[in-house]
Amino acid sequence: MKEIFPVNIIRVSAVSYTNTQPFVYGLVHSAILRKINLSLDVPAECAQKLIHREVDIGLVPVASLLQITDYQIISDYCIGANGAVDSVFIFSNKPIDQVRTMRLDPQSRTSNRLARVLLKNYWMLSPDFVESGDTDAYVEIGDRTFGKKKHVNYVYDLSEAWTNFSGLPFVFAVWAANKSIPLDFISEFNSALKYGLDRRNEVIAALPLRVDFDLNHYLMNQIDFHFDDPKKQALRRFLELVKELELAENTATLT
Repeated sequence: MKEIFPVNIIRVSAVSYTNTQPFVYGLVHSAILRKINLSLDVPAECAQKLIHREVDIGLVPVASLLQITDYQIISDYCIGANGAVDSVFIFSNKPIDQVRTMRLDPQSRTSNRLARVLLKNYWMLSPDFVESGDTDAYVEIGDRTFGKKKHVNYVYDLSEAWTNFSGLPFVFAVWAANKSIPLDFISEFNSALKYGLDRRNEVIAALPLRVDFDLNHYLMNQIDFHFDDPKKQALRRFLELVKELELAENTATLT
């Protein structure tokens, strides 16, 4: 049976990765929880829910914004990084200039597009992309990558590569809405997110201990949660490059 929520309840989809736990903590421990229906999803699912209007607000991979009509970015906060982020990679069996085949990650459209943008514009490469099977390299994101880079021959942090290429930070996900949201709710929503960010030490203490990955450094230093002007500039630049990439791909398909 389809769930029915009161008309004043805002449906919110957040991402279920470690890097979003401060946001989730803030939402769950604030009074705004009474005003939302919160679901936790992988990035691709979060984007699809917002695109298909199954939720009203989502922490969406930024490449999906191109598929959302009249989207509004409603928050002062995001999932971003300035330099290496340590959870969005190309893992490879050989040096990047020798890669001929690559498998993309089904969990994130943005990281896949970032990889393709960088391969074309930074590394000047055009490998074949496949959905499954053995490949020279593959894109992988999120908690699955923690502690993995020391066990792979060649590792390329895509956020670090983007900064080297563009001189800008990178924005992986933003809080976007697919309809008009009341300003008082947006203010309360941002306050809830800030509440969680201000209590990252409590969030980290509650996470399972890892001996292969420094969660404290990751959440306190590597993830940059503030959607500031440099990140807004980076977002515009990235979406421009994605549009160019998709136009070139569509043109090639037609010829």
